[in-house]
Amino acid sequence: MPPPRAMALPDSEIVAALKRGDETVFADLVDAYSPGLMRMAGMFVRDRAVAEEVVQDTWLAVLRGIDRFEGRSSLKTWIYRILMNTAKTRGQREARSIPFSAAVRDDEPSVDPDRFAGPDHRCAGGWMIGPSEWQTPEEELLQGETREAILDAIDQLPEAQKAVITLRDVDGFPPEEVSEALGISDGNQRVLLHRARSKVRRAIEAHLGAVEPNSYVLERS
Repeated sequence: MPPPRAMALPDSEIVAALKRGDETVFADLVDAYSPGLMRMAGMFVRDRAVAEEVVQDTWLAVLRGIDRFEGRSSLKTWIYRILMNTAKTRGQREARSIPFSAAVRDDEPSVDPDRFAGPDHRCAGGWMIGPSEWQTPEEELLQGETREAILDAIDQLPEAQKAVITLRDVDGFPPEEVSEALGISDGNQRVLLHRARSKVRRAIEAHLGAVEPNSYVLERS
């Protein structure tokens, strides 16, 4: 999957173009944002065909409502909010909705506790198994097989964590716009993102074989 496209024009010019019916700018907007909108729609409805219809309905709503866009958020955030409201309504109507809760569980660790020495160990709290150096350059992690492994790991996350990490790390939203788009607090957004990133990193460590035992701690068992 290629990285998400970005629009070259600022929001003010895009909005002005849409208001005057510029089909070229609208087509560029659809091309740039539709892959991300499909990912997000798939978190609220179970059927791909329904998700595609949700995205189509979202674009129709954008065209119909562009005159009411006031610029209090970014255009992208406004479009995603339309998408999520449309997806929730469609899912509820067809009884196909996926439960979505952004509540943060206090009992969910950010990192697998089995990686640490237990309370009775001489090195209680120390890493038993830790990350080793990744030999793959960082830019290569976003290409080819490893990028697919990252996206697969994201797909396995709980829905709220998946939504936050998708918006932040795949679609490039700033944190305050993620909170606004999902209707959650900034604190919840940070916790969900941290937990999601920890789980994805653990999956990629396994994919790359980039974990190793902590010999210092193990020798003191």
